[in-house]
Amino acid sequence: MTQPIDTSIYAAVTAAIQGEAKRILSEGQVTAIVGYAAARRKGSAQPIVISQPDDAQKLIFTPACVNNLAVYLTKAKKEIPKTGKIGIVVKGCDLKALAGLMGESQLKRENLYLIGVPCAGVLGSTIQPDTELTSDSIAPKCTECNERMPPECDFVPAVQVPVNQGLEKKYAAEIARLEALTPQERWAYWKEQFSKCIKCYACRQVCPFCFCEQCLCDRNKPQMVETTPRPAGNFAWHIVRAMHLAGRCAGCAECERVCPMDIPLNLLNRKMAKELKELFEHEAGFEVQEKGPLNSFTDKDDQSFIK
Repeated sequence: MTQPIDTSIYAAVTAAIQGEAKRILSEGQVTAIVGYAAARRKGSAQPIVISQPDDAQKLIFTPACVNNLAVYLTKAKKEIPKTGKIGIVVKGCDLKALAGLMGESQLKRENLYLIGVPCAGVLGSTIQPDTELTSDSIAPKCTECNERMPPECDFVPAVQVPVNQGLEKKYAAEIARLEALTPQERWAYWKEQFSKCIKCYACRQVCPFCFCEQCLCDRNKPQMVETTPRPAGNFAWHIVRAMHLAGRCAGCAECERVCPMDIPLNLLNRKMAKELKELFEHEAGFEVQEKGPLNSFTDKDDQSFIK
């Protein structure tokens, strides 16, 4: 049964963001703000960077504000100290990405002004932007979100987020289904999914954690991963990337959203996150951590694999 999602707070959130953005730009607290603005299509939104107080009125927050804006800071990370403090509008999942980037010394907290947005959810990747937000149209990642109010931000609008009750946790349900299959059946499932990959690397380009100046998969001396869209290279690319993101992924699902072949990439990332929580009691969150479980060692780590 379709369940409506209460988004009545979004108008108040938009007004609060605009007011705060105008204030901090006018006072010179920041030199620019990364946020969301209305796009051409009815109801759609797109990222925007503003630097003038009068442009604050362009900022919005609606269920169509799906982008993880943290990626815009990583691409310009070398310029941030030179241009002064940067403001950025963040949902809960976006804030996790920023915390991860701070832990990996890609960003500094003192260079950022965080404008947190209370979020009841955003639309799924295949949904038209002017669609009403419901249990059917909400993004799968939002059905498992427990961070409706981003903590430790410099500004968060004083509104109460409605609680979404009774939503099926879509990734958890699919992971449980796959875990019930035999290894051969799971192999066949992912073989079919990865066979669709056309090696466009959209998943890499949109991911905040793919900040390397040269990806190892682009190297040809030696060639680490086959670049043509063939089964062996596709498998290598997606498995390497999943391992690279293990313990780091913020669950923003941007990789899955931009994939033109509809490969359930965030499903794989969620499975990795589930394994790390069970094995190492670790999960990506709002706390800045310098090292994750796959690049550190403690006496509590399982050593049963050592023969």
